[in-house]
Amino acid sequence: MDTIFSKIIQGEIPCYKVAEDDNFFAFLDINPLAVGHTLVVPKKVTDYIFDMEDKELGDMIVFAKKVAKAIKANYPCAKVGMTVIGLEVPHAHIHLVPINGVNDIDFRREKVKLSDKEYKSIAARLAASIE
Repeated sequence: MDTIFSKIIQGEIPCYKVAEDDNFFAFLDINPLAVGHTLVVPKKVTDYIFDMEDKELGDMIVFAKKVAKAIKANYPCAKVGMTVIGLEVPHAHIHLVPINGVNDIDFRREKVKLSDKEYKSIAARLAASIE
């Protein structure tokens, strides 16, 4: 099944890539709650995150941890919040959002507006910080 995320992974739809390995892909959310808001997705399409195999889910969390560390190192915040909603795109994904309080991860909030140049700068900065 093709999803918007699988098309992004395959390069059919442009994105602001932050990190990639053989199994996972991370890119900036285009409607971010905060500067640095990043999505982490498996390359293998699975609709519901809890339908993923245990090892794959564990590996995805470890991959997300590397991205979260880069976000925290570059965008001062109390923590990097992680949330899974899973309703808007039928492809498992994790939102990583720099937060200073619980209300910072409320998806009803107004989204941050960024230019293409700003997105590219953020993606490059995070990509350079991935260990």
